[in-house]
Amino acid sequence: MTNNLPFTITKNDTFFDLLGDYIGDVFYDILPEKGYELRDEQIYMAFQVEQAFKNKGIVFAEAGVGTGKTFVYLIYAILYARYMGKPAIVSCSDETLIEQLVKEDGDIQKLEQALGLKVDVRLAKAREQYVCIKKLDELSNTSDDLDILAVHDQLPDFIFDEGISMNSFTRYGDRKEYPWVTNEKWSQLAWDPLQQCSTCSWRHRCGQTLNRDYYRHAGDLIICSHDFYMEHVWTKDSRKREGQMPLLPEASTVIFDEGHLLEFAAQKGLTYRFNSHTLATVLTGYMHQDVREESLYLIEDIIELHDSWFDLLVENATAVEGSNRKEVAMHPSIRKTAETLEKKVSELMDQLVFDAEMFLIDEYHLKIMEEYLEFFAYGLSIFLKNEEGIFWLEENEVQSSLVIMPRLVEDILKKEVFSQNIPFVFSSATLSQAGNFHYIAKSLGIEKYSSFTVASPFDYAEQMDVKIHVQDDECIKWIKIGEDLRTTNGSTLVLFSSIQEMERFRIWSNDQKWDFAILFEGDREISETVKDFQNVTSTVLCSYSLWEGLDVPGEPLIQVIVASLPFPPHDPVFQAKRKQAENPAAEIDIPYMLLRLRQGIGRLIRNSQDYGTVHLWLTKAQEEKFMGEIREVLPAANIH
Repeated sequence: MTNNLPFTITKNDTFFDLLGDYIGDVFYDILPEKGYELRDEQIYMAFQVEQAFKNKGIVFAEAGVGTGKTFVYLIYAILYARYMGKPAIVSCSDETLIEQLVKEDGDIQKLEQALGLKVDVRLAKAREQYVCIKKLDELSNTSDDLDILAVHDQLPDFIFDEGISMNSFTRYGDRKEYPWVTNEKWSQLAWDPLQQCSTCSWRHRCGQTLNRDYYRHAGDLIICSHDFYMEHVWTKDSRKREGQMPLLPEASTVIFDEGHLLEFAAQKGLTYRFNSHTLATVLTGYMHQDVREESLYLIEDIIELHDSWFDLLVENATAVEGSNRKEVAMHPSIRKTAETLEKKVSELMDQLVFDAEMFLIDEYHLKIMEEYLEFFAYGLSIFLKNEEGIFWLEENEVQSSLVIMPRLVEDILKKEVFSQNIPFVFSSATLSQAGNFHYIAKSLGIEKYSSFTVASPFDYAEQMDVKIHVQDDECIKWIKIGEDLRTTNGSTLVLFSSIQEMERFRIWSNDQKWDFAILFEGDREISETVKDFQNVTSTVLCSYSLWEGLDVPGEPLIQVIVASLPFPPHDPVFQAKRKQAENPAAEIDIPYMLLRLRQGIGRLIRNSQDYGTVHLWLTKAQEEKFMGEIREVLPAANIH
């Protein structure tokens, strides 16, 4: 791959010597000649990052908005990937940031044009971003929903024609290909953790499979989300045991953009998810084998206990605003049922060994049941140990899922991720706490690292105004927000702390008359919604998740309204964090809120020509408690 480098390595040169010279040419000469501003902050960052690549180390690169940090890590990642002959992985906070990187006139395209490079970049999206043919085909036979049927009609012919050669298969099924489908409808036809992909008859014609085969052969960059990267980490060994390839190929380096969000993605990835129907499905398959009567009675007991257990979980679950996780109180009956279930599952695992020795069960079914029962038993053990796991319930129209998550993941990350002898780069405007990187390093199991902070070059005092509003009455708040929307005739991002809060605003706004369009997150595929917002100046975008990753410079965005302070929800995950803290407000709630607030405010000023106003809404109690800390993180001097 070294023949694709923009310089030639001879026996008298080293890669890093030539790379350093080239980087200097890029930032001092090539980019300025293409109209890019010469930034001292960017050059400083570049040479700091180079040390991490040279030493195969870990670096926390905290760089403010406008420092050009994305260009820096992309250039190093691309050239290092070509030198090593393995792709670099760029892991982003979510699918929105992924699209920002690869969109038309995005950072990668700009870099290609400026440096005369052709970058082989491919997206590895989360599995939920692909249509599930099994679900969609079944749904199309019963649904009269035109949006869902339109997705089915758009499927390529080779899916249903078994006579077509695999050489003619093309990629399909990406969420982005069906922008008209709402998030709610998409969940009905997208892949979900219940799908048994390894035994699915559609497997080799599946859009997810075809897309995976495509991105696996990337020459330069594979871009994925933190969630997907962590899913790869946690599943790579089990996939190998099952004869499947890991979700991602071996990488030359890994870049974590918005790296401050990696810990939560790691916790989320290492979850044990028990779906209310799965155990019965697995054990029913066992009952169809020629097994002993003793085993059959034990299976019937387990299925009955399992159903009772889920009934108790559902009865004791409480919804939490701002989260899809329902809190479940550990009622004595829930614990007792789980303990009995754990004992009987252990007995069944012993019976499996006996049945297998008597050749009463075929090897294929034996493997499926052993793996699931081991998974189930280990998850139950975490559930029953008070201090080891966090658990919650998720529900949809079809079934319930109990999700169990370990409290601490640093030991696993240290072993499975950061023990690799490759460079790791964490990039974000918000990695440290008051300049200290110890907290994030410790939470990720990182002991040895380098770090630096580069401030934003923007003149916030000149470019940004911040207006503080105090109001306890939500209806009055909506009216005042409406007045601010009309003042700018749209061109506004409204950030909500939860989907429920956004929906309350939607209900109010539906009764008003507007001279501009109001877009709501979830009504269409998110990158299409962002594109509509960016391309039509007089538009309002309402969102509950775009606190980071959104990059809309210029007139389309001259006003950001923070409808409420973005405190973490009181769901089981954050409640567990609070229980472990000596001072939950100071250690959990306030740092989270301030970090998210900084990210949200950062959506407004994206270049040196941008200008605008941030409106920040607080309650009276919040003003009294938090105003001093909020003022410390606000970048603008003009606060009203």
